[in-house]
Order: sequence, then C-alpha cells, then structure tokens
Amino acid sequence: MEVMKPVRPVGIVGYGAYVPRYRLIVEEVSQVWTGGNVVPPVREKAVPGLDEDVATMSIEAARNAVARAQRVCPGFSPQQLRAVWVGSESHPYAVKPTGTIVAEALGTSPYIQAGDWQFACKAGTEALQAAIGFVGSGMADYALAIGMDAAQGRPGDALEYTAGAGGAAFILGPLDFALVEIEGSISYVTDTPDFWRRQYEKFPEHAGRFTGEPAYFHHISSAATALMEAMKLTPADFTYAVFHQPNVKFPLKVGEELGFRREQLKPALLVNEIGNTYAGSALIGLTAVLDVAQPGERILLTSFGSGAGSDAFCLQVRAPAPHDGVWTTRQYVQRRRPINYAQYSRLKGNYKLN
Repeated sequence: MEVMKPVRPVGIVGYGAYVPRYRLIVEEVSQVWTGGNVVPPVREKAVPGLDEDVATMSIEAARNAVARAQRVCPGFSPQQLRAVWVGSESHPYAVKPTGTIVAEALGTSPYIQAGDWQFACKAGTEALQAAIGFVGSGMADYALAIGMDAAQGRPGDALEYTAGAGGAAFILGPLDFALVEIEGSISYVTDTPDFWRRQYEKFPEHAGRFTGEPAYFHHISSAATALMEAMKLTPADFTYAVFHQPNVKFPLKVGEELGFRREQLKPALLVNEIGNTYAGSALIGLTAVLDVAQPGERILLTSFGSGAGSDAFCLQVRAPAPHDGVWTTRQYVQRRRPINYAQYSRLKGNYKLN
C-alpha cells in the first residue's frame, strides 16, 4: 500500500481545542432510564450551552489555532487562509455551510474555499486530509480543518451515555515554521453500515455491538497497520498513539492489539473525561498530545467514522507548542460546571414547551 504524501512538505502551524463547560454525570442517564442498572462507559460528558452549537464551538477552536499560528509564523493572518473546512455530523443547518460562518467570524478574505465535510466520526480527519492536499499541492499556503460536534443521542439510547460535545481546529501550512510535520497518511474504507441517520431524523441509529468488531476495530487496525508497514515503522517508533475514542475500552483494546503500550495512549485518553466528541474525538485527542509533545517525538493518529472508514497519519513534532494566552486541552477539560438530567434535557432541547 502506497503512503499518501504531499508534493511539498506540509505541517501543522497552529491548532486549538474547544470544550463547553457544562458536564452531565452520565450515571444520571442510567438512573433516569434504567433505575441505575446500566454501568456508564464514561464518567461524564460535555454538553453545549443554549448559545453553543458546532458553528460557535468551531469559531472558538479556530481562534485558538490562529493564536498559536501567529506565535510560530511571523506575520500570519487569517487573511492568508485559502480554505476553511468543518467536519461534523451535527452541523446547525441541513442546507447552509458552517464553514462560511467560521470564515466570516475569523475575518478571512471572501476569496476563499469554504465548506463542510461529512463522514460520521471521521469528518474532521477528512477535512484534515483535504487541507494537506490543498497546501501540499501548492494551491494554497494555509488551510484550516476543523472536527467538531454537538453530538446527539436519543434519550435513553446507548449513545446518550457517551455523546459529548467539543472538537479541534488545525491550520496546515508550509513546513518552514510548522510545529508538526505530516510525514504520510493512508485511508481505509468499506461499506459497513454500523451507524446512520436518515434525512429528517433527529437522532442517529446504530447497529449495537456490530459497530465494534467489523467496524471500529477492523478499520482502525487496517489503516494503522498499512501505514506503519508502508513507512517501515513499528509501535516502538512512536511516542504517542491517538485513536478514535467512543468510550474508554475501545482505544485501549485496539492499541494493545496493534502493539502499543498504555503509556503511549495515555495523553490522548484525557478526552474520555468529556465523552465522545464524535468528529472531534481523534482530533481533540491529538491536541492533548501536542500540548505536551516535544521535538523529535512521533505520533500515530487514526480516526474512525461509521459507514465506515479510518484515516491514519504519521506525524513528527518539530517544536513545542506555545501556550501563552491560549488554553490547553487539559484546561478546557478541567473547566466544568456540573448539571443534572433535567438541565441537560433543556439544553439539548429534548423537551420543548408549546
């Protein structure tokens, strides 16, 4: 399998995360719907406020990415961005791009490519892959890719226990001032219908345990293994590994099966404290790693999107990330305001007054 590499070297010049402050202790979901008979797969999850959605959260993450890019790229401005792409499965509009809202809020030039990406939980890495190609081909010097979700789960459904909110933004640019080099990537997809939402349906449907073995584990393992074999690398060559995190068990299991130690996964598992952020899950895990990574360290990033597919990336850190005036992912995770199930239902709009 041939590794996908850009024509000119590309790197991450800026990145940023965003997580809303509200937290639902998911044991309350179990108490409300099963009388406490279900053991929650995560402790709590992040919930958007009444004035938050994928567009507003994307803007916050993008502003953090711009702030970091301005600290490492002399003279960088949002006006230099030539693409703003938002990957999500919970865009606020069915027909109206989120990307244009984000571009306008950042103050980019109107002469820009903007739009949205959709591939369930790997919509964010789809946008990242496109941004690498856009910059790597020379069509643009800088492009912005975002993975963000205000994830939805039907009340009482298994998804309601883990469907959190948040995500991350990444500015791709020439390697000269990059914090991280994109060394190569590989994607693996099949038509595996483990998760879907038909038009006009408010909540997604899923195939239960089917989403594990034939979907999540098969696709992540296939993409990650193919990338490592093609690049002649082993798990020992990586300091960190980041996998899509629908719960605590899945990333630990697939990491162990691939030959990674728990210590290599630990920084990214910080994201499990806020639930599954879907399109932002793997990418916000990457921001947690970049917050602590040092020059020379290598990172394996592998996403998963139901439907189904995985994108695997080999990244090498070139410089420590600047944090002056920019929040780290851990700070967002630790900033929390607990709410009860009734407050959560109001924020989510599960029950509306006539």
